[in-house]
Amino acid sequence: MPVGSMLCYHRSQSITKSMPDWIFNPIIFEIGPIKAHWYGFMYALSFILGYLYVNYSKLGKKLDLSQKDKDNLVIIIIAGVILGGRLGYILFYNLEFYLSHPEKIFAVWEGGMSFHGGLLGSALGMFLFSKQKKIDLWKIADVITSFAPIGIMLVRIANFINGELYGRIATQYCIYFPTDPENCRYPSQLIQAALEGLILFLILQWIARKNPKTGVLSGSFLILYGLFRIAVEFVREPDPQIGFLWDVITQGQLLSILMVGAGAILLIIRRKK
Repeated sequence: MPVGSMLCYHRSQSITKSMPDWIFNPIIFEIGPIKAHWYGFMYALSFILGYLYVNYSKLGKKLDLSQKDKDNLVIIIIAGVILGGRLGYILFYNLEFYLSHPEKIFAVWEGGMSFHGGLLGSALGMFLFSKQKKIDLWKIADVITSFAPIGIMLVRIANFINGELYGRIATQYCIYFPTDPENCRYPSQLIQAALEGLILFLILQWIARKNPKTGVLSGSFLILYGLFRIAVEFVREPDPQIGFLWDVITQGQLLSILMVGAGAILLIIRRKK
């Protein structure tokens, strides 16, 4: 069983590696050539929970759509997340590698999904769906964005199990990961799961209870996720193939700044209407 991570809390400047407190295997099970990965499982679980949310949540029930249309909407969102997430990662984070290794483009089970790309892909899908069904785009977007943090949380947990996208080198409250066993690093995946996932979900549900205008939930999601992501990037290790942009910010921070701006514009426009 491959080592997933080693937990080691530090309360002083000296770092002493300890025995692992737990061991994760990125593969749940394998039968012959077939392997089930935690990464793919978390995506599948988030899609299933999203389907239930669209059909049975208070917001989902407000959608004036038939059961068939709701099913089609979920399929479109799933396609947008997967295709947009993969394409976004290739374009935003690792274009040179995939140009040199085109056979790896479809190896999504190995990781390599961009949240911002998935957001754009699902947004495009929602836009086309709303035009076809002649339904308010923001009504649909509010339902999807109010659930999205749960999916984010599950995927970040999968990142942690895989020992990827970890934080910067630290001296306390840090974890040894198998891909860098010599350095103790912040568990930025778990911080993201908490902030961008659970806490953001609870905030959006609180806003939803106040029956805001359509679009307010979507704008709030863009702003809050962007702010949380910008903050977490200060303890998250930048992507090695990119590093710091202009020696100041990370790629994730740049894309999240654009998100915050888009969310602010959306709230201003919806408030005027």
